[in-house]
Amino acid sequence: MRLKKTLLVLLLLFAIPADACCAQTPPPLDEHALERVPPTITKRLATRFSLGAFAGRFEQTPLGAVRKTVGEGTIQHRGDAGDSIYWLCYRRAQHRLWVVSSGEMGGPDHRVTEIVAELTEKDTEASTGCTVIPDKFAPLVFDGKLHLGMSRSEVVTALGPPSKSDAAGMVYSHDGKLANGFDETAWLILRFREDKLVSMRGGKTTTN
Repeated sequence: MRLKKTLLVLLLLFAIPADACCAQTPPPLDEHALERVPPTITKRLATRFSLGAFAGRFEQTPLGAVRKTVGEGTIQHRGDAGDSIYWLCYRRAQHRLWVVSSGEMGGPDHRVTEIVAELTEKDTEASTGCTVIPDKFAPLVFDGKLHLGMSRSEVVTALGPPSKSDAAGMVYSHDGKLANGFDETAWLILRFREDKLVSMRGGKTTTN
């Protein structure tokens, strides 16, 4: 009888996936968010970001550099080939943050191509697998001006009129050609709650 119980416990343990304890909440990336949004913004968008005093640049700063600076976090991976993504997930009080690298556009050193930040209504302590980020790496700021908590009017003052706007949010979309002849696409996808910026997704890709 005792042997049967031992075997049952072992079977249950092996039935649990090895990475179940460490699985992270994947970044909320809506693939259709930019559909039917005209690229009306002529100025460059999402060129740089900062986490407190740490300054990074989209398509230049590797995920490994972010992790080394923060001192915490595990780079996660999902998908195959061009559809794959790599990311770091962090949380602090009511904030969640995903630093993302496209498997195709981020290159072999997984350079940052996109960042998503959310301000939730409740504490994010239950966010599965997301590492606590020290307070000194707050706030996240895009292009030295955009951060969570801003009002709609403050966003428009900082960035100008959006490419698309509705009751829930705004989208800024940019397509441009760089001096080297490469094409650059950038975006800021913003969501509001009671006139307060509670979600922002910024990214950039360059193609030839």
